[in-house]
Amino acid sequence: MTTVVEFDNVSKVFPGPKKGQQVKAVDEVSLKVEAGSIVGVIGYSGAGKSTLVRLINGLEKNTGGSIRVLGTDVGTASESELRALRERVGMIFQQFNLFTSRTVRGNVEYALKLSGWNKAKIAERVDELLKFVGISDKAGEYPRRLSGGQKQRVGIARALATSPEILLADEATSALDPQTTVEVLELLRQINQELGTTIIIITHQISIVHELCDQVVVMENGRVVDSGEAYEVFANPSSELTERLVSSVVQGAPQGRTLTQLAAGGGQLLSVDINAEVTGEEVASVFRGHGIERSVVFGGITDVAGRPLGTLTYRLLTDQATAEAIADELQQTTKARVLVPEELSVITNSGLNNPARVEKGN
Repeated sequence: MTTVVEFDNVSKVFPGPKKGQQVKAVDEVSLKVEAGSIVGVIGYSGAGKSTLVRLINGLEKNTGGSIRVLGTDVGTASESELRALRERVGMIFQQFNLFTSRTVRGNVEYALKLSGWNKAKIAERVDELLKFVGISDKAGEYPRRLSGGQKQRVGIARALATSPEILLADEATSALDPQTTVEVLELLRQINQELGTTIIIITHQISIVHELCDQVVVMENGRVVDSGEAYEVFANPSSELTERLVSSVVQGAPQGRTLTQLAAGGGQLLSVDINAEVTGEEVASVFRGHGIERSVVFGGITDVAGRPLGTLTYRLLTDQATAEAIADELQQTTKARVLVPEELSVITNSGLNNPARVEKGN
């Protein structure tokens, strides 16, 4: 595939609050974005995400390393080269950034006028864009009369005006309600699939990455702490931050009071990771091979990039030895562990009888 954005050991330093101080917003970042992909850049506030996206279109200059976007060396490009690049890189914003004194049509026209389009072609292109984003009936309205979702659709139409090859979305859904967020994400997916536009989304919401992106970059304190194909990053997080983010959308094993309450129901509790290689049906076949009665008492499966990922916790009506044997067998292909509440593990460690061990597996 063609690489359209490449960061090679890139840093960006800003002056600090006190004389002589410096703040490194982006710290030796290396990454590649392939044409036609949807990449989510995620991290908490202050992670360096927004600075990263402003480096892509040259709104900020890197202080170290090199950045190439669509073949242009952004760090050394002249103003005229940057203007040409920005026609190929559209951008949508969290707070929409619409002109309140212009109508919906006027806002979209503005981008085309800046690019030197003639009047006849502008009118045709605006009609096409407003139809594509689903707000043709709002062409004569002013932004103050629009909902948040409608405003963002105007912003997207404006960003698409010059048929950019890359679309940058900086927290584009964080000001929207959940239903409107879903609609905007569907529109972004449509843009990617129908127009072939590469999309880079800056967000602090892991659900956005989970629902839309096929690649993910996780940032913390200006550095990339995890990156890769979205499913692999979700399934095998390599940083504590990624684990925390993923745990909010991918179901894990029960803990604390929930585990205690489940254990009180009797039997053995066995937690099994479900993924693209090991399905719930394959786990069930192992149980059938042992003649074990079981029921799912906790967990769930999430769709990540079109593949299943999650954890199911089963109550097994069997003894400890059999539950451990099943865990050993499942461990050959996935993560499986017999669970017991912490207070019972203390009793076990004291040498008293206990029907299950704390965990089996890695």
